[in-house]
Order: sequence, then structure tokens, then C-alpha cells
Amino acid sequence: MKKLMNNLVRISLAMVLVFLIAGCSAGGSENVVNVGVTDSLGGVNPFVIDQTEINKYAVGLMFLPLMELDQDLNFQGMLADRVTTEDNIHFVVHIDDKATWSDGTPVTAADVEFTVRRLASPVVNNTTLMLYAFEGVGDDGFVEKGAESVEGIEIIDDKTVQFTAKYPMALTTFENTYARYLHTLPKHVIEKYSEEELLTADWFNKPDVVSGPYFLTGYDNDHYVSYTANKDYWKGAPKVEKLNLKIVDSSQVLSGLQSGEIDITHHTMTAIPQEDYESIEALENAKTVYGAPITNQSAFIQTANIPDPRIRQALVYAIDRQKLVDELLKGHGEVTDGFLSSASPFFDSSLTVTPYDPEKAKELLELAGWDGSQTLRFYINSGDNTFVNGAQVLVAQWAEVGIKVEVQTVDLATLMTIAGTTDYDIMAVQYTYAPVDPYPDIDWLLSGEGSWTGYADSGISEALAGTQQTSDVAKIRDLYSVIDRKVQEDVPMFSIYIISAQGAVNNRLSGAEPSAYGFFNNVHQWEVK
Repeated sequence: MKKLMNNLVRISLAMVLVFLIAGCSAGGSENVVNVGVTDSLGGVNPFVIDQTEINKYAVGLMFLPLMELDQDLNFQGMLADRVTTEDNIHFVVHIDDKATWSDGTPVTAADVEFTVRRLASPVVNNTTLMLYAFEGVGDDGFVEKGAESVEGIEIIDDKTVQFTAKYPMALTTFENTYARYLHTLPKHVIEKYSEEELLTADWFNKPDVVSGPYFLTGYDNDHYVSYTANKDYWKGAPKVEKLNLKIVDSSQVLSGLQSGEIDITHHTMTAIPQEDYESIEALENAKTVYGAPITNQSAFIQTANIPDPRIRQALVYAIDRQKLVDELLKGHGEVTDGFLSSASPFFDSSLTVTPYDPEKAKELLELAGWDGSQTLRFYINSGDNTFVNGAQVLVAQWAEVGIKVEVQTVDLATLMTIAGTTDYDIMAVQYTYAPVDPYPDIDWLLSGEGSWTGYADSGISEALAGTQQTSDVAKIRDLYSVIDRKVQEDVPMFSIYIISAQGAVNNRLSGAEPSAYGFFNNVHQWEVK
């Protein structure tokens, strides 16, 4: 569900320097924590942002999601205390009875309904939540401009709101796709703004009413987001007075951890170069943690430009993925085919991985009539230093079998823009498919024209639909196995490798644990020693 990033106004270099000097100091007795991230921020207005991890967490510190995954991949109540369904159509969300806004006003179902209705406005024009799945919302994801209600979003009582889907949906899909990404906003504060004004209102740059543990105090898309504690947080006043998301180049993470300018890193927002792993492990002032293999270095093939599946198969046979894991990742990862890693409860361990076989690649290319004259355009993320190096290995191995590939290195925002077009042949990006619910991502990525692959298959569509109609783990696993095997055969995408990412936390910080999920669930309990 990666969408186009939004570029907001950047502050001056002078202001950045002031922040770095005054707001990001570390160590000593200051009650300040700096979270090191390597992704650029897309904004802080929940109506405008896409759902990249950094945007999700930057906003979620102010406006809680309904639910969140914890470190053990269980759904944990955040603004809501539970979500239930009896028929996989009607989803009942109960807002925590204790949930209040920072001004003392209770958080209500009306806040949730208002937020969803405005997100579905064609004026707001935000499609990231895929609201078309609910009754009363058009297939384009929008309602009528100025709509005062939505059929599929019903207020039951002050603390209960019901979502009605157009078709069966697994509870985990609702929780992972909607409950984790819906940042409820205070209706009583912002209903004064028109739909047009919600897009640019200055209030979102420094909101004075929040449901989460922190108030926003400043941000710059490419450098930082700064916060101060919400002392009236209904789950308990944060022990850390000031929190900063400090956006740095991946090459700066090690030095930041060494100096104490970075206190903690996040597995999916922070791309630590693999060559720095051993140095970080050796730090005396920090503890390192390796996460489960969930971050997929995925390659997406624009099948409209490479229509012959034999050529796409050859691209996989031609590369030694295990060597990449061993040398680039220092063994901290795995090779698999398709979307799912061994961390998923739906992973099929019986699926044989496509081996490194350059002779097989040559054979397939010959059968496809490949003459070697075409040069494939391969777009990658400049912020992922490890894969920038890895891409050169892939290009060399493809060249050995007669496939010419030209690497185009661009920043993540540009990469996401290109991904929304057909102006590429191969595109690689780190993509974290939720282990408990890969359905929305697979459904979108393999949705035919307009998707990152341009590929669709009726068998895959049928299997995907089946995953939404049962809670039986074994049955769901079998259905995802059908999908992965078909993807292995037709290769609209492939996994280059899956990363067991490194996280690190300064010894001066207690109660904080680097993790791919649940990272900020207990942020109010973090404490500087």
C-alpha cells in the first residue's frame, strides 16, 4: 500500500541547525530520546500522508491508531480496546472507555466516523486506506462531496462504531489494513474546517489536541520530527519529555549510535548498512537486536514491458540470492520465493526456492527469442546503501547470461512516483508484508493494469478471496501457497532476499525494545536512566 509521497515545504538550513543543536542533543541528564530513521517524512497531516512506516509512526505518536501489532504479532488495542465480527462483514469497533483527548474531552465513535467520512471525501482525495471496501463508499474510494453520513460507517453508541464491508473480509485484514492505519482526529476541534481547508490547515503542523502520548513541536520532511510529552495522556504521562525522529543517511547511523546522537533504531524505518552490523554489535553503549525476517527486498517486474514469463523466470535463475544473503546481509536473512517469509504463520516451508542456475536462465532466454539487444531499466532506492551495492552484483550476474540492465538510483519518493507508472522494467524496494495479513498488499500488487506489476491471474484472485472467508490457519496457509507457487511460475515479482534487520538501543534508555512491530506501543513507558 505504498503510495505517492507528498512533498511539503522545507524549513531553512538555519532552522535545521537550531534543531540539531538544541533539540537533538543526547546523553547527560537531558530527558530527550532520538529515534534514528533513514526514510524521509511525507508529512504530518493524516488527511494527506501515505501509509509508509515513518508517516504512520510520526502521526501515530499524536493520534493513536485503533489497533496495533505488538512484538509477538498479536493485535493490541490502542485507541480501541477490541474489534469483533460475527460474519466477516460487520466489524464492531469499541473505543476504550478511558480514551480521552488531551483537552479532557472523551474520544467517541463520532470522532471515528467523522475522520473516516472526511478521508473518503473526493476533495481530500486520499486513497491510501482503500475505503472502497465499505458500504456507501464508491469503488473509487470516495463518497459525495460534503456527505454527512456513510452507510457503512454507523455510530452505535458513544464508544462503539460499526464498519460494514461490501464483501467478506478476514478480521485480521480489517485490523491490519484499517484499524492499524486509521488515525482518529478530534471532531470537536477540526469540524470547523471545510474539506478543502483540511488539506492545508496550519493546525496539523502543531496540533493542540491529541489522543496520543506526544504533541508535535516541529518537523522537516528530510531531517526531523520533534515532539514534547502529552502530560495528560490517558494511558499515563510519558517518562521521556522530548522525543525526536531524527532522519539521517544510513551511513550516519553507526556514528550516531557511537556518539549517542541516536538512541534507538527501528527495524523497518532504519536501513542500517550491513557492513556496519559488526561495528554496531561491538558498541559498548548500545545493545543490538535482530528482528525476524520480514522485510522483503522485493523486485517488481512491469509485465507490460516484459510480457514473456520465461524472460522473467530467467531473471531469477540468473542471480545467486543466497550469496547476497551471505555477503551483503552477513547471513542475517533468508531466500524465499514470493511474498511470505518464514515469520508468517502462512508460510509454506515445502515450497522449493528457485535455485541459482545461469545455464537454465540462458536456456529460457533462448526459448523466448531473447537477442540481448534490449536494455532493461532497473530502478532502486538511493537510501538503501546495502542494496545499491547489491544491485551491481545483480547487474553483473544478469550480464553473464546475456541480459543488459541499467541501474537508475533515485530517492524513495521518486521511486514511489515511478512505481505508479509503467516507465520502468524492474523496480526494487524494501517492502514489509504484514506476516499476519499479506492479503491487501498482494491483492493490490497483483491487481492488473495500474499496479506495480500490471499482472493479474484469476487463480490468484480466487485464492486471495478464499483467505478472507476462513479463520483456519492451515486453510489460509494452503491458499497462500497457491499464490506463491503461481507467482514463482509467472514471476510478476520475486524476492531478492528477506532481511533480518538489526536494531539497536542505547543503554541509557530502558523499557524500549527495537522491533518491527509494536515499536511505539509503550513509548510512554520508555525512560532515560
